[in-house]
Amino acid sequence: MNTSPFIAVNVSDTLRRHQLDSFNALWEVAAELVDEPNHGRGGISSVSRLTLEDANGRPKVFYLKRQSNYQIRNLRRPFGEPTASREFYNIGRFAERGIPALEAAFYGQRKVEGELQAILLTREVKGYLPLDDWFSRWDQLSFRLQRDLITAAASLVATLREQGVVHNCLYPKHLFLRPTEDGVGARFIDLEKSRAHLFSPWGNMRDLDALNRRSRAPSRTQRLRFLLTYLGKSRVDAEVRYWARRVTRRTAKKSKRRK
Repeated sequence: MNTSPFIAVNVSDTLRRHQLDSFNALWEVAAELVDEPNHGRGGISSVSRLTLEDANGRPKVFYLKRQSNYQIRNLRRPFGEPTASREFYNIGRFAERGIPALEAAFYGQRKVEGELQAILLTREVKGYLPLDDWFSRWDQLSFRLQRDLITAAASLVATLREQGVVHNCLYPKHLFLRPTEDGVGARFIDLEKSRAHLFSPWGNMRDLDALNRRSRAPSRTQRLRFLLTYLGKSRVDAEVRYWARRVTRRTAKKSKRRK
C-alpha cells in the first residue's frame, strides 16, 4: 500500500526547490553512497549522502536511506515492515520523550509490482562526531575534554534508562558528540532496533555491554566515571559495584565467545 509521505516543515522548501519533495524524485536522484549497500532480510538497503542548497545558498547535508523489500518481522508486524519504517517511528518516539537523536526530513513507502520500497531522509547531525572518531585520537585530547565527552555520553545513555527505552545497537559510532562553550552536546543515531523496555534492567545492561566492548580507549577510571554519571551517583556504592560486575562479566563472556 502506498502512503502519503512525511515531509518535515523545516526542510520542505529546500526539497521543493530541488524538485525532490516526492517519493519518486528521491528514489531516482543520484547521490554519493556512504557504504556498500546491505543485501539481506530478503532485499537491499543503501545509504547515500545528499547535499542541497537552501534558499540562501547554504549547503544542507542529508542522509538518504533507500530500501527495497528490506524488512523486519515481529509480533507487531508479522508480515514485515521496512526497517526504515521502524527507524522513522523510533525517531518520533525519541523526540516525544525528549531523547536527543537524529531528525527525520522525509519518510515514505510504496509497493510497486510486489516490491515494497521505503525511503528515509534524515538531516546531518551537524557539527557532531561519532564517539569512535573521538576514541581514534583519544590520547591527543586534553584530560578535561576526555572527561566532558565521557560525562556527556553517560548522561545521554542514562536518558534511555530513565525513559524505559533500549537502543539495542549501542556502539560508539551511533553516539554523536559535539563540544560547545557550555559543555558537550550528544545525540543518538541508527534507531531501527530501538524499543521500549520497561520492566527489567537487562535491556539497559545490553546497551552498556555493547558500548563497553566497543570502547577500547577509555581508562578504567574513565569507565567508572561513565558508570557513576549513568547511575546518577557521586561515589561508588553497592549499586555501582553491582552494575560494574554485571557489565564486566557480560563483556568478558561476549569477548571470549568471539575468540
